Parts: sequence; structure tokens; C-alpha cells
Amino acid sequence: MRIRLVVALVGLAISFALPTFAQQKDTADAQIIDQLNALSKKTNDAFNNGDAAALAATFTEDAVLVNDAGPVYGRAAIEKYFADLFKNVHFSNHIGPRDQYSPHIVGTAGNEEWSNGQWSTTIQGQSFGPIEATGYWSTFCVREGDAWKFRMLTSNTTPAPAAPAQK
Repeated sequence: MRIRLVVALVGLAISFALPTFAQQKDTADAQIIDQLNALSKKTNDAFNNGDAAALAATFTEDAVLVNDAGPVYGRAAIEKYFADLFKNVHFSNHIGPRDQYSPHIVGTAGNEEWSNGQWSTTIQGQSFGPIEATGYWSTFCVREGDAWKFRMLTSNTTPAPAAPAQK
């Protein structure tokens, strides 16, 4: 009887401990989080300043940007995409905080991570705005030397709520 109780208690303890260990294995240390926060700041600053070159510099050469307009392949094409966008639209108050459970370190070397979160910004166009826009993003980043860069960034815009029907 005691052996069954001990086995049951050990099993219960393991069932509580395993999820904790599973969560800890992909968590980032404070230094990596600081570096990823610096990457986020560069991204937000580039959007707010309309700086396509600075924004493109946060991507790897072979990066992919996927958004509502479709995929854009490679750093040079990503820079052109944003340069064209910034000619017609000005962004301000751009922020994109990570989800509370991000970042997640993947691989054994600790040089790859994925994160997700929500973004918001104010958009002013030549013939519209200002408009508050929001959406969600996810990234896959790699470490190049001492810097983290986007290998893939996906972003979508949350549709604005529909206007109430008039009676």
C-alpha cells in the first residue's frame, strides 16, 4: 500500500515538474532579451522615421517579409518595398511589443529564436488619415555576429471594426 502511495506521489511530482522544465528550455536569457529589445527599437524607430534603409538593415540578406500584400524576398527587395511605402504613407507611434511568452530560443546553439506579438501605429497618407492601425506579427530571427536579424517577419493588419448599421 505504501509503495503505491509513494509511486503515485512521485508520478504526481513529475507531472508538475515536467511542464516547468519544458517551458524553461526555450526561454531566453536576459542578455538575449536585451538584444532583441534593441532590434525592436531599431525597427520601431525606422518605421517612425520613414527610413527604409535602416529597416532593411534589420533583415538578413535572404530574409522574407510576409504581409497583407504578399511575400517579399531578400533584403534589397524589402528595402524597396518600404521605400515605396514610405513615399506614400507616414508612420508614427509605431510599437510592437512581444507576447508575454516570447521569445523562444530554438536549436542547440542558441542563435535562433522566434517571437510573436501585436503592433500598433498611426498612419497618415497623402489623402487620408491619421488612422490608428493594429495587427499581429511573428518573427524568426538569427544571430549574425553580435546582432540579431529577421530571417522571416510576418505581419497582418487587424480589420477595423465595421460601422454599426444605421436604422
